[in-house]
Amino acid sequence: MNPIWSNIFRKKPDEDSLAFFLGTVPVFAELGKRELVFLESLVHIRRYAPKEVVFEEGDPGSGMYVIRSGRVGIYARGPQGTEDELAVLGPGDFFGETTLTAPATRTAIARTLDTTELVGLFRADLLETAQKHPNIANAILLGLTRVVSERLQAAGQEIHRLKSQLGGLPQPAADKP
Repeated sequence: MNPIWSNIFRKKPDEDSLAFFLGTVPVFAELGKRELVFLESLVHIRRYAPKEVVFEEGDPGSGMYVIRSGRVGIYARGPQGTEDELAVLGPGDFFGETTLTAPATRTAIARTLDTTELVGLFRADLLETAQKHPNIANAILLGLTRVVSERLQAAGQEIHRLKSQLGGLPQPAADKP
């Protein structure tokens, strides 16, 4: 084949595809190739410059973001308006997932630290998928439920560990008759 034409007709290696990348994200890990290709058509790619705000604390939440490249800082606003860093996330990490299933305001600030590419999955798209492709929506929701459950369990263990280090927290006095 003529080398000029070989570049045009050569398929992109799977590892470079958006569907392959999405399959590496824990929320979507149980989806098969066909479902991942469908998901690829459902998500929205957004590119951000360094220090650009993805969302502010108090903004209405509408879905989750997966970091394909770059880094995102997650911050909470302190009492005097300062920003406390909660996390620095990188490729493969995701955030905002709690607003994928239920409308809620954002509880933190998300700001890019580098040139960043985000993959957004929004509630409206998931609801439409639930109507047209319920099996795919169920697989996404089960993946989301698994991840949230794992995070809640880890948070509970961390709270228990911290309480143990502090010698336990004072217990409320029992009501006396």
